[in-house]
Formats: sequence, structure tokens, C-alpha cells
Amino acid sequence: MDIQTLTTFFMWCTILNLGLLILTSVMCIFFADFSYRMNHRFFSISREAFNVVIISFIGLFKIFVIVFNIVPYIALLIIA
Repeated sequence: MDIQTLTTFFMWCTILNLGLLILTSVMCIFFADFSYRMNHRFFSISREAFNVVIISFIGLFKIFVIVFNIVPYIALLIIA
């Protein structure tokens, strides 16, 4: 596998994961009540705890996208 193929792979991984991150953030901003009601049916959790879980999930996902997609993509751009 050559550097150009890896660069293209990480570029598309970054685009798709950033799109998913933005979609998740928008859903949590504009449809927070709907999301809470849907999850409250399955899990008995308070609204405050739900907010903490969602914010933690988005933060962790953002860190994973940066570490596993953006950083390798930039590194491949630098060495190419």
C-alpha cells in the first residue's frame, strides 16, 4: 500500500467522521428532548446524568477523530 492510497483513505475517514460528529452535535443541540425521551424509555436516568453522558460521548468521539483520523492524515501529508 503506497502513501497516496493511505492519504486518500485517511482523508475520507476524516471527512466521514467529522460529518458524523457534526450530525451528532446538531442532533444533541436541536433534538435533545426527543433524544432524552427515547433513551429514558429504556434506561432510568435523570436528565442531568443524560446530559453528562452525551457531552462525554461527544468529547470522547472528538478526541478519537483527532487522534485516529486527523493526525495520521496530516502526518501523511507532511511526509508525502
